[in-house]
Amino acid sequence: MIRRRVVVSGRVQGVFFRDTCRREAMATGVTGWVRNLADGTVEAAFEGPPGAVERMVKWTREGPPDAVVYDTSVTDEPPEGDDTFTVLPTPR
Repeated sequence: MIRRRVVVSGRVQGVFFRDTCRREAMATGVTGWVRNLADGTVEAAFEGPPGAVERMVKWTREGPPDAVVYDTSVTDEPPEGDDTFTVLPTPR
């Protein structure tokens, strides 16, 4: 199991990025979460088998059809044992 934290910038809010990400992650068997950030980016954490996590990281580089991704930053994290994939609220 591996875990990657991803921050995606571009036109990524208001284009169903989070919901599409949730559906893609569940179909891929990846756990973790996704949320909008106040600066207009989207942040996600993906946890699971290396191939599945890498597929999700690759997906974030394009996102859903209406998204325009400018940049994706990826960092490794230790696995946390998430058991589902959720959409989190924007932190204040």
